[in-house]
Amino acid sequence: MRAVEWILLGVGSAIAVLAGIRWHRPVRPTPWLLVAASLVALAVGDVAYDLHLTGLADVGYLLNYALITISLLQFTRVGTMLADRSRLIDLLAFSCATLLVVWVYGISAADEFGAVSSYDVIGDLLLIGVIGRLVAEDRRNAAAYLLLTGGFGLLAADITYPLWPDRPAEAGYVLFYLAWGAAGLHPSMTRLTEPRSPEPGPWRLRHIALLALSVATPPAVLLAEALTGTVSVENGLVLAVSGAITLLLTVTRLADAVHQHSQALSRERGLRTATTDLVAAADLPAVDAAVRAAVTRLLPPHAVRRVVLATDDGRLAGENLPPAPAGADSRSWLATTADPDERTLICPLRLEPLAVARPSGGALVITGSRDALTAGRDALEVLAGQAALALDRITLVEAVGRRDSDLYLRAVIRNTAEIMAVVDSDRRIRYASPALRQLIGLDELPPLTALDDLIHPDDRRRVQREMRATGDGTIHCALQRVDETQALIEITYRDLREDRLVQGLVVTLKDITDRHDPVERLPHPEQHDDMPGRVNRRSAQHKFRY
Repeated sequence: MRAVEWILLGVGSAIAVLAGIRWHRPVRPTPWLLVAASLVALAVGDVAYDLHLTGLADVGYLLNYALITISLLQFTRVGTMLADRSRLIDLLAFSCATLLVVWVYGISAADEFGAVSSYDVIGDLLLIGVIGRLVAEDRRNAAAYLLLTGGFGLLAADITYPLWPDRPAEAGYVLFYLAWGAAGLHPSMTRLTEPRSPEPGPWRLRHIALLALSVATPPAVLLAEALTGTVSVENGLVLAVSGAITLLLTVTRLADAVHQHSQALSRERGLRTATTDLVAAADLPAVDAAVRAAVTRLLPPHAVRRVVLATDDGRLAGENLPPAPAGADSRSWLATTADPDERTLICPLRLEPLAVARPSGGALVITGSRDALTAGRDALEVLAGQAALALDRITLVEAVGRRDSDLYLRAVIRNTAEIMAVVDSDRRIRYASPALRQLIGLDELPPLTALDDLIHPDDRRRVQREMRATGDGTIHCALQRVDETQALIEITYRDLREDRLVQGLVVTLKDITDRHDPVERLPHPEQHDDMPGRVNRRSAQHKFRY
């Protein structure tokens, strides 16, 4: 019956963890799958122990610790809940070395503790240390507290059951099964595998000294025991296990450092290449191509589904992106998508290092793998800032070029008799030669004057229609003077709206008033002032005046 109880507890807890994975869908289910497998392995070991199958029980217990160790490595890997696990590894290595010294020179010397397994105690304490670090990282995570409770229950059972093998001593094992099964069912279990941007801490000599001391402790204890001739089989096994654990932690620490260094070099190389391409970019398509190439270098292959460089808030609004959530970092934020494994990273185009938004706004929008975007978030924010600088540089260069072109045009045509003007795409007159002001009888043109404002209302719609089309052309129309007379002109325009420096229409006006009947130079009279014959004659003259 006790064997049936253990198998029901183990399998029930594993099923609870699997149900929690199916219901809550964590980003990284692998650590929780390993937790479920470790519960089954422990249950198999307990059942084999009650059936007096010692060999099978030892295999189950060893497999349980191996699976728990791998799952904890997954919980604390770089980019998950812990932004940097190097401090945790240092503390675990030091704790393992300390426990070794305490066991060899303290616990193993006491006869009353001879039945307690040193491997179980050391493994339980290391397990509690790792879970305690997870609790310290997220103090409101109920799943982490349940895992910690199960760890303490396992430690208490491993200490008390060898000394008093009865039913009350088994309560710790029951608590372990129930607590870990409940941890898998709680919704907060998803936060234990949430991806986070890596934040490696600064290098300090004391951390290296702590790790070196931990690695040197097992050989030092073995040397001291060998010189005194008191190396027992139990102590020798503890020394071997402790040395192996410390070595494994040290190799993990070095592998993490090498991995972080490699990622930092890749990000630096990608950003340096992107900066070179953005400095050489002369227009918007070149900036867009440089940004897309940089994204492919900064993020893993096949991790990006879409890249959009919105250069202004108008285009950004067309993407139907959600606004920044309350309290979010203004440098970037993540938005959810239909796919739970994907996210949309929105990096506003901010001018670095001034950290101010561009006047026209805009943002770099990337949709792709959640883990990849989280890991490369800092580098993508820097890329967005570099793109903002490149776009503003291009805008300023074009503005300076247009200003120089206008100054050159003014210097060339200031004293010429030709009437010339530069009209923007919105039909505002950017520059007009002094002869135009003399023609219409004004000392200065009002600010933001449009060419349509100067044309006689009878010709305005026709001129608008013809000049709206692309290409060059010639138009005959009338200008409205200040004294309400008309000036008949011939407009020859050249369409340079696609030119990077001009971005408008270059218009040449020729006064042809002297070629026509003086009657056409007078303002249009009211209908009641003329006889019908004069009205018809004036209408015909106006119709065929050009």
